[in-house]
Amino acid sequence: MGEFKVHRVRFFDYMPSGIRALAFNQDTERMAVARMDGSVEVFHCSDRFFQEKIIPGREQFGIEGLSWVGERLFSAGLNGGITEYDLTNQKVKYTIDAYGGPIWTIAGNQQGTHLAVGCEDGTVKLFEVNEDNIQFERNLDRQKSRIVSLSWHPSGSKIAAGMMDMIQVFNVETGHSMHRMLADRGVGTSRSKECVVWSVVYLSDGTIITGDSVGMVKLWDDQTGTLIKSHNVTKCDVLALSVSQNEDSLVAGTSEGIVVQFQFVSMVLGKDDKEWVRTRTFRNHTHDIRAVAEITTAVVSGGMDAQLVVRPLLDKIEERSAASALRKIHFPHRRLVACARKSGLMLFQYPGHLELWRLGESEGKGIPGSSLFVKRNPEKLLHLKVKGEDHIRCSAVSPCGEWIVYSTASTLRLYRLHCDNNNISITKISKLPKVLSSANQLCFSSDSSHLFSASAQSSVHLVSISQSGCKFVGTLKPKSGSHQAIHLLAASEDGKWVASANSDHEVHIYNLQTRKAHCTVPIYSSAVTAMGIHPATNCLFMMHADQQMFEYSIEQKQYTDWSRTVQRKGLHRLWVERDTPCLNVMFNPQNPSHVILHDMYMLCIIDQSLPLPDDKTQFYNQLTLKSLTEEQRKSHSHAFKVCKTFKDILCVELMPDQSLVVVERPLEDIATQLPAPIKQKKFAT
Repeated sequence: MGEFKVHRVRFFDYMPSGIRALAFNQDTERMAVARMDGSVEVFHCSDRFFQEKIIPGREQFGIEGLSWVGERLFSAGLNGGITEYDLTNQKVKYTIDAYGGPIWTIAGNQQGTHLAVGCEDGTVKLFEVNEDNIQFERNLDRQKSRIVSLSWHPSGSKIAAGMMDMIQVFNVETGHSMHRMLADRGVGTSRSKECVVWSVVYLSDGTIITGDSVGMVKLWDDQTGTLIKSHNVTKCDVLALSVSQNEDSLVAGTSEGIVVQFQFVSMVLGKDDKEWVRTRTFRNHTHDIRAVAEITTAVVSGGMDAQLVVRPLLDKIEERSAASALRKIHFPHRRLVACARKSGLMLFQYPGHLELWRLGESEGKGIPGSSLFVKRNPEKLLHLKVKGEDHIRCSAVSPCGEWIVYSTASTLRLYRLHCDNNNISITKISKLPKVLSSANQLCFSSDSSHLFSASAQSSVHLVSISQSGCKFVGTLKPKSGSHQAIHLLAASEDGKWVASANSDHEVHIYNLQTRKAHCTVPIYSSAVTAMGIHPATNCLFMMHADQQMFEYSIEQKQYTDWSRTVQRKGLHRLWVERDTPCLNVMFNPQNPSHVILHDMYMLCIIDQSLPLPDDKTQFYNQLTLKSLTEEQRKSHSHAFKVCKTFKDILCVELMPDQSLVVVERPLEDIATQLPAPIKQKKFAT
């Protein structure tokens, strides 16, 4: 595998934001996730839950609810506005004020014609969904307390609304209340507190299911307005409910971090009489669960602990595969760290600022696994705050360390860094070409003379940068005419090629000398998660969300022989079943046959000169190889060398001096910065 001196970086204090809302689109298999910092993410559920779109948040822009209407996504929050998102360009399309104060909930009908929002002033407001926007239609009967939760009847003719101490059922056509059902405040000291109906679900048979602050899941009859049955789930709050597509399963998320499943089953074998019965309890969270969603084969949950948990329902999975494993998503499927390899600088991207650090230095050499004496500590050089309310979408630092660039949804800013001994200063480049209004992805050329900016409609703007200023060179446009945003860029070491990957799974390669499209890699069914161009061969190496890998010869416009061998023989089962995507592809100039990859849990070196392992081969074989003689190793060696020494990895980079930079963010450190969870009584304490 080779020996590397490793800089273990743990001073990137990245803190993921808590999850506030989930919305699942059954038709497109997409899961939308809203976080407490106002950002929205879209995961492709049938592509290993790859995070294919990220829309950055804004300061003071909290989201309380999400709703899909067809393939359009809407959100609402305590700022009182309803927002529609431009998912193609990954930005806010527009925001309109509902004029009802803070909005606590939003729901769209199954017909895709109307949105309903529940407001602080006690009104349920209906909006008609038009082709390009939404338009206010009318208010339903006003109530005395805020509307906390909403659910449409599948027919679209009725709406159930949860509020303080009661549930109202409205007739959508007349706007009047049909039934008022009072929620019990519970027993003991809790009777003096209001009962908040946090979540409501309206089933097609007329059953209304509610989750409240007393810890109850209750079933109501919408015809008589009476309580059918109560389930005491927790001593705390039931914050979220979700029902399956065929309405035979229900999940409830609680403030104790527990997900409870109910199923609609027959109590007596052979009889049709069915009841809702509590069947399973899942304990995968440490804090409040603010949102749950039951999808085709799994339960998805998220909350204050900021992790998105995908818990498979094994009774709905026919065969064991990667889809049947528990999946926890902690970090974005994007790089938040950029490295100036030639100058030893690291750029850390936070939502509202950037930090530039200089790596430390060590003395001497040690035995493998030992720690070296630090001669010079890492040093923070720069703290660059974002101007305006928008959060940072992407950022980059040039290999030479002289240029820093970042983009929000509305602006792009380029800075020049001046280092005079220990004095650091930056100069903002004020006159930028007009095409650099914002970017979805940013990348510098290896000689730091050009900046690549991924813009709208899958185009890439090419800009030359020098001491004299910034000059627009040209725009690289794909032949396919795709409008999807680019999420990956890779430039070749010799400055001849640049490759881009977009959300349509298209990978386009451009010739920088002619500034024209050179070729398009054959489209693969899974998204590209990382890619890089080999400095010696100019082959494009791509990793996909389903853990498959491809190597494409740019000059010959075809897959390499090694890549065809991989597809013919297949990859090892343990490699394919990994549940986190690879986030970076690197190459070792001193050993051209080595490809270096990493995901959240491991670092891997693929030696293309060695044979591929099959399923009968021992995959993790480093310890076995150590115990063998040199001759025996040759027969047991295979291409994959995996290192799991590091954990919770955000970034790995190979430096010119053959040292590795590994940026870790231990989940234990994140947990210590979370607010305290609800204290629970434990046995014998």
